[in-house]
Amino acid sequence: MGPKAKKLHHISLKVYTMIFMLSLFFGTTNKSGRKKKKVTKAERLKQLQEEEERRQKEEEEARVKYEKEEMERLELERIEKEKWNQLESKDLERRNEELEELSLLERCFPEAEKLKQDTRLLSQWKHYIQCDGSPDPSIAPEINTFISLWKEETNETFEEVIAKSKLVLNLIEKLKLILLETPPYYLEDKNIIQYQGSVLEMQELLHLKFNIATEILLRQASTLADLDSGNMEKVIQDENVTLYVWANLKKNPRYKSVRFSETQTGFEIPRILATSDIALRLLHTHYDHVTPLRPISTSFQGHTTRIPQFVKDEVKSVEAAISKELPEESKQLENESNSVHEEEETKCEEQGDIEVQTSFVQEESDATKCELEMKLLSETVLSAQLLLIENATEKPTFFEDNEVDLCQFTTLGGVYHLDILELPPQYKPMKSWMIVEILKEGLQKYIYPPETTEDVETENAFPPIEVTLEVQENVIFFEDPMVARWDAEGKHWQTDGISNVSYKSEERLITFSLETFGPVTLIQDTHVNMPFQSWELRPLGVNKVLLTVTTVFTEVQIQIKEDLCMLASIKLSDKKHSSTLEGKWMLPISFIFALKETGLNIFPSGHSHFYVIINYKDPLVELKAYRQLALLSSAFAFGWSKWNAVCTSKKVIVKLSEHLTEEPIQNPNWTLLMFSGNRAQRLKINENSETFSEALKEETEFHSTLYHMVKDFASKEAMEKIRSSNCQFIDSVCYMLLSTRLLSYS
Repeated sequence: MGPKAKKLHHISLKVYTMIFMLSLFFGTTNKSGRKKKKVTKAERLKQLQEEEERRQKEEEEARVKYEKEEMERLELERIEKEKWNQLESKDLERRNEELEELSLLERCFPEAEKLKQDTRLLSQWKHYIQCDGSPDPSIAPEINTFISLWKEETNETFEEVIAKSKLVLNLIEKLKLILLETPPYYLEDKNIIQYQGSVLEMQELLHLKFNIATEILLRQASTLADLDSGNMEKVIQDENVTLYVWANLKKNPRYKSVRFSETQTGFEIPRILATSDIALRLLHTHYDHVTPLRPISTSFQGHTTRIPQFVKDEVKSVEAAISKELPEESKQLENESNSVHEEEETKCEEQGDIEVQTSFVQEESDATKCELEMKLLSETVLSAQLLLIENATEKPTFFEDNEVDLCQFTTLGGVYHLDILELPPQYKPMKSWMIVEILKEGLQKYIYPPETTEDVETENAFPPIEVTLEVQENVIFFEDPMVARWDAEGKHWQTDGISNVSYKSEERLITFSLETFGPVTLIQDTHVNMPFQSWELRPLGVNKVLLTVTTVFTEVQIQIKEDLCMLASIKLSDKKHSSTLEGKWMLPISFIFALKETGLNIFPSGHSHFYVIINYKDPLVELKAYRQLALLSSAFAFGWSKWNAVCTSKKVIVKLSEHLTEEPIQNPNWTLLMFSGNRAQRLKINENSETFSEALKEETEFHSTLYHMVKDFASKEAMEKIRSSNCQFIDSVCYMLLSTRLLSYS
């Protein structure tokens, strides 16, 4: 085959291959290579018609199915609505009865308040009959006499002032607790002014006494000098006060590091101080008498002072009505007795009847008066409880630059009074006498840095002074503490003038540089443990519960027994932490005050919602929930539910489980309850459900109160425990719930 023939053969082979591939692509051949029969137009139309009929049939079937499902849905909705209406009708019928029963149960709150009043009166009487020489701080003449007599005492040593300070601090503590524990409707403006005035006067006098005692001590500096350094060093320690004093007697310019023996507390001083006649004093008071007392707002006083006047007016009107009613009825009975004057025996018998009836009227009137007093007291207690959970409407905005917002931060560990003092004239021996020059102006502060520095050659002659302080052991800092200094002119704490702050948590040492000396304190974010991660309230026995609050940093367990509270345990980073408060039973208000002072603040204030993202709940709904949870707490355990953050502000959701043993129950059978203040119901969902629903649990009803809700499924033993609970116990549980506001801050 020639070249031309080969070329044609190659071309024809390519053409054949292309034709074969095209035939496969367009479907014109089958496996055997034969052509398919071409689809006609009529056949294509028939296929389209069949497809249309099939589509219409499917649509019809879908429509019929949808209509059937819709009818079933509507029927189900109708049945559900009818069932719901029946439940609502049933609830409405028994609402008044349930609310009346709840009102009887909630009489425990005014009864507890009456017991508190009796206790306060009894404590005053006990103090009176003790005759131990200590004044009653609530009685102005007694406390004023005590202050005046102490002012007249002179030349007291530091040890003597410390001994006297125990009584003074106790009196100050009593007055502060009176202001905290006395219900606002019993406090008058004049009492508040009197108590706060006495507190301030004793605080100022105590600090003045410490200054005078320091001056007396420094006069003896030369006789108390250390043999090695030649300077005087003194440490006086007490449970409430620690004094560190160093007197520069040698004025050695190389002696710049001051460290007090057996402590790590000290100073790094510049050359100019090392060569000056000065003394360094660190007075660490474990209490804070520098921060101003918080005034009671005008609106608070106005709201609360209206209540007692209303109570008094109502009680007086009832007393007047009763006193008017008694003579009239007695007179009427006497007239009736005089009408049978003819027979002496009959008269005597009727006279006896008169006395019996008069006595009956008197008893009935006393009962009416007592009932009204309890009713009015119940209303005042309710108003006072509502004040505990009211949110402030405005955030404080009066702060200057670097000023510490005391609504956002809390001072902890007391106050460190840092002073550079001019060394007073020293004692000098004169034959068998010791003479000393006493300065009329008393103890004087050394101004550092001086107001004028014209004579100083170098610019950095007055550098900041490095200070190292030991942090109080019983105070917990969840984050590194911040340092604040007191501005005497502005009367507030501020953070400027402080640099190079470092904190060693293991050694509990804080070091910083201070431009000018004065009172300093350590501050922590008040809301460092808010919002809470979870909580649980569990019975421990008769009139005893355990409240557990879990935060990001800690787990706090609080026991409540009758009218007392106790810190059961603290866990930090899943490790048990010991505290001086553990095992100490205290009244709720004193207990909360003590916890705050140690840094364990789980108690929101009226301004806390400005600094914490909260799950806002309507105050009245929240109040009703806390009161009713407290009523049930002796037989039921309650806990945090994630769904409480999902429902509206008009509703709260908690989980509940019957608990009749003292030991914790492993894997308790929790039930979810939703409460709106006037309706309680069990929810169909549980804590592990994927979506939220307010659907009612099958075969359950809703009620007007939580008490009647749990009554449907609670055991007889549980209900008996609830009804026999101590009124003071219920009141204490309620107060702790109101103070922690678990439903809004979790």
